[in-house]
Amino acid sequence: KIAEELIRESETLQTAPLMRTDSADVLTRELLDNISRGLEGVVAKRLDSPYQAGARNFNWVKLKRNTSGQLTDTIDVVLLGYYRGKGKRAEFGAGALLAGLYDSDKDEFVTISKLGTGLSDQGWRGIHQRLSGLEVPDKPARVSSNFTPDVWLEPAIVVEVLADEITPSPRHTAGMTEDGPGFALRFPRIVSLRTEDKKAEDATTVREIREMFALQRQRGSRSG
Repeated sequence: KIAEELIRESETLQTAPLMRTDSADVLTRELLDNISRGLEGVVAKRLDSPYQAGARNFNWVKLKRNTSGQLTDTIDVVLLGYYRGKGKRAEFGAGALLAGLYDSDKDEFVTISKLGTGLSDQGWRGIHQRLSGLEVPDKPARVSSNFTPDVWLEPAIVVEVLADEITPSPRHTAGMTEDGPGFALRFPRIVSLRTEDKKAEDATTVREIREMFALQRQRGSRSG
């Protein structure tokens, strides 16, 4: 009601439709309907819960296009290197990022994905400036990688990413064993930088990715 009163006379803003329901089926239909109309999704909240900036719980939940995929939570990855890119991306200094996880069992960083979406032009320039102080001439001793970026980095910057799902990978070293593949992220997007509140060793671990992959497969088998 407050929002409607504030923007009632606006020609450029409009309020989003409001619906109250305790039915998962109704909420699912609303989500799919919004997606079919080209909208991002649905914001769902408990009626008695206040908004808490930065809080991660189920009182306020964003259900978006990727919700129909298997992966439902974000992953904190460590930047291990970057590629200079081509064309317009070359102007930013960094065109793509090599991202990894912390393997707490081996005390090393292992690769899981390349990141190339989720940042604005200004964001790419800004992240390159932050990376410049971490550049090293050779692969750090604690990094295990089958990929060779244009520039290696000391593992220090943590980035929050969202992906559609976790998939087996014959090249990425996260979770790779002598007789089994590693893990990769499908369609990863950068959500935010977490440098201020997380150290590289506090990023998502290989053990956690294994657990997320197992849960993902369970959900997939139930839906199938």
